[in-house]
Amino acid sequence: MRTDLPAAFLETPAGARANDILRSCVHCGFCNATCPTYQALGDELDGPRGRIYLIKGMLETGEPNAIAQRHLDRCLTCRACETTCPSGVRYGELLEIGREFVEAGLKRGLISRIVRHWLKAVVSAPARLRRWLWLGRAFRPFVPKALRSLIAPPGRAGGTVPTPAADPTVVLLRGCVQSVMTPAVNDHVAALLAARGVAVRMDAGEGCCGALALHLGDAAGARAAMRANLDSMDWHEATRIISTATGCGVTLKEYGQTLGAAPRHAASAQVFADKVCDVAEALEGFEFEKARDYQRIAWHAPCSLQHGQRLAGRVDRLLTDAGYELVPVRDAHLCCGSAGTYSILQPKLAETLRRAKVAALTEHAPEAIATANIGCQMHLGAGAEMPVLHWVQLLK
Repeated sequence: MRTDLPAAFLETPAGARANDILRSCVHCGFCNATCPTYQALGDELDGPRGRIYLIKGMLETGEPNAIAQRHLDRCLTCRACETTCPSGVRYGELLEIGREFVEAGLKRGLISRIVRHWLKAVVSAPARLRRWLWLGRAFRPFVPKALRSLIAPPGRAGGTVPTPAADPTVVLLRGCVQSVMTPAVNDHVAALLAARGVAVRMDAGEGCCGALALHLGDAAGARAAMRANLDSMDWHEATRIISTATGCGVTLKEYGQTLGAAPRHAASAQVFADKVCDVAEALEGFEFEKARDYQRIAWHAPCSLQHGQRLAGRVDRLLTDAGYELVPVRDAHLCCGSAGTYSILQPKLAETLRRAKVAALTEHAPEAIATANIGCQMHLGAGAEMPVLHWVQLLK
């Protein structure tokens, strides 16, 4: 693709990177075939190719616009297009540049600004999230419908797994939402590893990974959260940093990319990222048994696992080796509609995608649905009439 970006913008790290990504696109359109929003809406501008043209136009003219904002907002950041693309276009990275450009130059309406500020201030802070959840339960009938189905009792406090005197070198991340909603998942992972001779510790310095702000176009806020983790966590002697929420994991693994232009943190960010692994990677090589009486399981691979981290097939093997039967799932590559805060900000599209995903997951009569990301678990759980579990809870 030919580009004509302003010279001043090209001299910036974001400009140079955007130019490289844009030039790698041959506008073949293969990406539209696996884009959930293009499939649902049939609008070229709601597919990756159309959004790439919108971003290109904004960056070349230096002017953000409401049309681009609307269509970029509708993107799930599922990155299925990256898996499909024959040219290796880094669409997710380009989308972040485009969203940051829009947020910096185009003011949103008051309600939209309030909602986005609330999401960044509350969802990424477990103590605040816990208080808001209790408040939401008390006033549930008055809560907007888009939020009502997501309100559930906060889980018991997690991170209570005792550590031996010699501090383990394996760090297990709690996550923001997961530490409030399903902290038992992390405790279960710690117990699984402990039973196999691997001790883990949880780090008091852990904060939000930065994914939430990044996907909302607040790149500065995301980088601040990332730098805070690098400075506050005791990670330098760690051999591995395990994430049990795939939405966080894909962002953590890209710290080096996102902070590559930060003078004080660029090198350490890449070292940190290289230590991060998904829990599926951490559990490979061990043998497990079934922890539940279920036999037939529908496995939903989150986009952040199969497209973002490119770890398709890992969980499938662990579950089948433990004795479960995984039922066929139609269109397994498509997003469920959760996508972090997407189900709140784009409730109609999210509901459309959830209905399709639940229908595909339940088509062959499973006894439960398993997934790997807290957002998918909550979103699917609000629309499915069967248990939706984190897949590690199926192992012992």
